[in-house]
Formats: sequence, structure tokens, C-alpha cells
Amino acid sequence: MDKRFKLNWTVKKSDHGKQLREFLREQDLSKSAITDVKFKGGALFVNGKEVTVRYHLKEADWIEIYFPTEEPPAAMIVEDFFLHILYEDEFLLVVNKPAGMNTIPSREHPTGSLANGLLGYYKQSGIYATTHIVTRLDRDTSGIVLIAKHRHIHHLLSMQQKENQISRIYEALVEGIFDLECGKIEEPIARKSNSIIERVVNPNGQYACTYYRVISEFEKFSYLELRLITGRTHQIRVHLSYLNHPLLGDDLYGGKTELIKRQALHCRELEFIHPVLQEKMNFFAPLPSDIENILKNSKPI
Repeated sequence: MDKRFKLNWTVKKSDHGKQLREFLREQDLSKSAITDVKFKGGALFVNGKEVTVRYHLKEADWIEIYFPTEEPPAAMIVEDFFLHILYEDEFLLVVNKPAGMNTIPSREHPTGSLANGLLGYYKQSGIYATTHIVTRLDRDTSGIVLIAKHRHIHHLLSMQQKENQISRIYEALVEGIFDLECGKIEEPIARKSNSIIERVVNPNGQYACTYYRVISEFEKFSYLELRLITGRTHQIRVHLSYLNHPLLGDDLYGGKTELIKRQALHCRELEFIHPVLQEKMNFFAPLPSDIENILKNSKPI
């Protein structure tokens, strides 16, 4: 059994006469990916015969491209624990990450991350891949994470991200009552000068845009829906703190911790175009119990 990741296409009339190299670039294969296929253990076949990228295509040709096998970093620890998988195919995974789990390992938390668990899942399932996290979440943010099973799929999804074609909707509990029922927060974000973790609104920072809508209001907080236009580190947390409406539980950005001990932020919904099937994909993850219980036990205005 060939362990290598594979893609295939049937040549259309409009591609007749093209060089295979040109065709592959039109399928958004990067130069580095094609180079890896040529020199690092991949292969190109047309109608079952190995060819080079200089091959001229004919209508109805059957193209197969095998990518080199990927190995996870030797230092990353393989762990076996439950992952709440919402969707899986041979190209990607969609996972509902709990609060308290890092997306990738850190110096302080080398184990227990989603990436550690993915390596264990891949090993158990006979999947020859390393971790390619497309949409990361902070350690204490719960909700949907998109994962590519191969570097090329990660590349295709990253292109969608740059074009704002991956939509993420969040729900949050934030301090105070808003003057406007909905609005746009459009403020640049930069790293805080004396911190490697904290971010701040700074005119010299990167462009960042967040839309919010008030779902309901309570005596001590508001329940919001948020949509990211950009994906800066800590974007929602920084933008809401800037408005003097920090997330409940987010003590790094001024949130109070009486009701919850982690930032009350959850990625509820993810929508994107499948990079191979070219179908619209939509996934939903309900609020976790800690946020749900606060809503149930609080008095609405």
C-alpha cells in the first residue's frame, strides 16, 4: 500500500496541449510542492505511466500526483486521547476543541495539545501525516478548529483565509451593556511592547476587523455573536477590551473572573469551500456547559 498522499484529475478539452507543469500550477500547486514531488520522493503519472512536468497533456488523460510522505517533528510527543471530530475525509478534519487545551504544544505545555492528540489519532488510524492547523484557537477558547491532513491542502485553505473565504462565527459573554445592538470594530493590533503574549490596539499594528451583534443582555453582561474579518492573535479579546467590554473571565485583558475562570469565548460556526471537492462546508458546535450554565442562571434585562 502506497502511504503517500495523492491527488488526481481528468484532463478537459480546454487543457489539451498544456504542459503538465502549467496544469499543476493552475491547480494552485506551489513551486516548492512541485519541486518536492520531483526530488523528495513524490511521483507524477499520466495514464499509469510516470512522466515529467514537461509532458504535454491530451484530452481525457488521467493525471495522478503522489506527494512525498510527511513526518511529524521528532520532538513532538504522540498522545492518545479523545478528540471530538465533527467531520473527517482523506483531506481534512474539523474538530470541536474544549477550553483548556492548547492548539499546538508550547514550552509551558509540551503535552495535551490538539496537535499531540492528532498525532496519536493519525498513528492509531494508519494516517501518514503531520499536523497542519488551519484555524487556531487560544488555549482557553473553545470551539471549532479546521485541520488539513497534508501540506498542499493546508496551502489551499490558507489561500482561502487570505481571501477572507473562511468564515468563523463566535459567541461570547462580555462585561457591560452596549449602546449599539451591532457594530464594527476596525482597529489595528500589535504586540504589546513589554510582553511576548499580550496584544494591544496600536495605530502601527496590523489591520484588524471584527463585527459584533448583541444576542441578549443580562444584568452583569451581554451575550454577543462575533464574526472575524481578519484573524489576528487575540483579536476578539483585544477589540472588546479596547471598547471597555472585556470578555468575562479574561483576566489578561481586564475581564472579571467571578462567573467563569477562562475567557467566555466559543467558536460556534465554521464555513469554507472544500479545497478538493469544491463544495460549501458548514459546521456548528453548541456552547459548552460552562457558558451555557451562566446564561441559564442569569437574569436577562
